[in-house]
Amino acid sequence: MGDHSHGSPQESGTVAKAQDGSLDKIQDPGLPPHRARLTDTDPRAAKRAERQVAILFAISMIGTVLFFVGYFAVGHPESIAEIRLQNMLLGVGTAFAMLGIGVGIVHWARTLMPDHEIAESRHEVRTEEDRQDAEAIINTIVDESGINRRPLIRNTLIGALALAPLPGVFILRDLDLTKESAGQIVDRLRHTMWDKGVRLTRDPSGTPIKASDVQIGSAFHVIPDGLNDTEDPLNEKAKAVVLLMRLDPEDLSVSPEREDWHYNGIVAYSKICTHVGCPVALYEQHTHHLLCPCHQSTFDLTQECKVIFGPAAHALPQLPITVDDEGFLVAQSDFHEPVGPGYWERG
Repeated sequence: MGDHSHGSPQESGTVAKAQDGSLDKIQDPGLPPHRARLTDTDPRAAKRAERQVAILFAISMIGTVLFFVGYFAVGHPESIAEIRLQNMLLGVGTAFAMLGIGVGIVHWARTLMPDHEIAESRHEVRTEEDRQDAEAIINTIVDESGINRRPLIRNTLIGALALAPLPGVFILRDLDLTKESAGQIVDRLRHTMWDKGVRLTRDPSGTPIKASDVQIGSAFHVIPDGLNDTEDPLNEKAKAVVLLMRLDPEDLSVSPEREDWHYNGIVAYSKICTHVGCPVALYEQHTHHLLCPCHQSTFDLTQECKVIFGPAAHALPQLPITVDDEGFLVAQSDFHEPVGPGYWERG
């Protein structure tokens, strides 16, 4: 092992040992010499940096415009391609809106704002003098930033900062979290395409399902008959899609009011997780558990899909089903409760 006791006095940072064994204070070396940047000495370089900062702020504004193009121009996507286009425009637009401002301010500080170090002694706080000192500091910051001398940077920054919050305002507006709008959302989610006599069909083909087609351990992704012919099939599907499974009737623990909601162990539950609305798409045949892949909420199929693990707060809504005269599975009614995540109070 090496000996670490022979470092230089400067390495201690506070004291040094003299030859006679006494401790001497190290003299403050002061601030390092300031190294001038190219923009400090070359007006053309400073002007070029100013244009670069303005371009970055302009990129932020373009990003906000891209967000609104995706938000309004592709406001009601009707195909997977349109959904992908909208998501790309919203994501890229928001990223450029935030990134343009952040990178622009950093580049502005690194190339144009003063970069010399300042050491000041601490003074006693005095009310009037403190106010004057604070005012002087603010004026110094404004002067050193050069914002008054650089209208191109100032104007583009104002434009970028004015536009950047707007996407967030529109996104928050769409959450519909007021008491009145929450009631409207619950009402919309309470009613789906399911109704008495509507056949259960395979997703996405729309082929009707007979009870004899459903074997113990099997699982079907199901949509209402006629969904593909509606004007807005994606939104209707988002509310009405269900999972259909068959268990041994003896494995089902059924409450009295739901005794006739299944048919010979065939049960149907909403596919939309009650946490944040992800599709519950994983079925464990041996445990009879349904799993949401987003946050691992787990529902017990044998106990009316109550939550046994994860952040979901409500059981999956059950669709009452039976069979028609031809043996096809049909709904007895719509869901008896709103489907989807439980952000609001469910009636």
